[in-house]
Amino acid sequence: MGLPLQGLRVVDLTQDFAGPFCTMILSDLGAEVIKIEKPGGGDETRAWGPPFVNGISAYFVSLNRGKKSVVLDLKTREGQRVIQKLVVDSDIFVESSRPGQMARFNLDYPRLRRLNKALVYASISSFGQTGPYRDRLGYDLIAFAMSGIMASTGEKGRPPIRMSVPVADLAVGHYASTAILAILSRRLVTGKGGYVDLSLHDSIVSWLTYLASYYFATGKEPQRLGSAHPSIVPYQAFRCKDKYLVLAIGNDHQWENFCRAAGLERFFSDGRFSTNPSRVKNGHLLIPVLQRMFRRRDAKEWQTILDKAKVPVAPVFGIRDVMHDPHVRNRKMIVGSKRNASHLGSPMRFYRTSQKETTSAPQLGQHTREILDSLRT
Repeated sequence: MGLPLQGLRVVDLTQDFAGPFCTMILSDLGAEVIKIEKPGGGDETRAWGPPFVNGISAYFVSLNRGKKSVVLDLKTREGQRVIQKLVVDSDIFVESSRPGQMARFNLDYPRLRRLNKALVYASISSFGQTGPYRDRLGYDLIAFAMSGIMASTGEKGRPPIRMSVPVADLAVGHYASTAILAILSRRLVTGKGGYVDLSLHDSIVSWLTYLASYYFATGKEPQRLGSAHPSIVPYQAFRCKDKYLVLAIGNDHQWENFCRAAGLERFFSDGRFSTNPSRVKNGHLLIPVLQRMFRRRDAKEWQTILDKAKVPVAPVFGIRDVMHDPHVRNRKMIVGSKRNASHLGSPMRFYRTSQKETTSAPQLGQHTREILDSLRT
């Protein structure tokens, strides 16, 4: 049995992170993804290095596994005609240009829909196709800064911080792939495709989730809490004798287990700490005590003690730890054995379905002749 999108074709006119992340998800689901790149340097992220792997930036490699690269100049009528020919027999079209750019290239949704009424067309941009910020330039950091989330990051009294991965790009990439799959599902009934407008800013604003609800309920800005949680205590990182460990107490039964395992039975019977609301209210009294306690043992010792007591706890892993984690390897999230040949695997597992053999990112223009020849036959 093949993967869900096996046999479908995606025309990919995206670059940077968000769009390529979306189309890589579609590739992992079995679709043939034809990545269109401009002459010369191609996708600008090919130059975002070092480090480089076989002449390609590691950044580009992380987002373009399993795709085919075709070089076309979309400013020319010839390049535009090639895309239009591709679209006739394609299922999905994804672009991440500035609003209005595709119309200037004669590749906007109204024009391409006339060629293929079943086409699913997705536009990914910084601020969307409408609204007062429509024409603003933006990357992940811009959207993140304007989302309200960045203002809540970091620790009290210290500057806000950028996340170490581009969360706005990741958010819109996931939303885009979900929206595309939804339109494909509807197409099975109607035979018609559709258009979806997605933006980095909308997507990351939607990730405010409970922070927005807290503001609606109280009118107050959330405080910077570092690794801690505004509504669950204790739920944060603690420094042990050698490294950091996170403790995630999600209910009062787990709190009781923790207190017994840590020798803090008095805290469970103390009304200031016996329930989660009381622990949140009195966290300023509780957390310093726990911090001093964790400092007395190594993280591995605490892990053994608390695992045995059925308490949610975990070490704070570095990248090297993750790469050598037996569970990560067992789940095939690392593909390849040599360091320079390794890449991340897909997190999607399908029952009784053969997995797609993932290939690394393509060289610039690697599949141009193959695709152009197929259009002539």
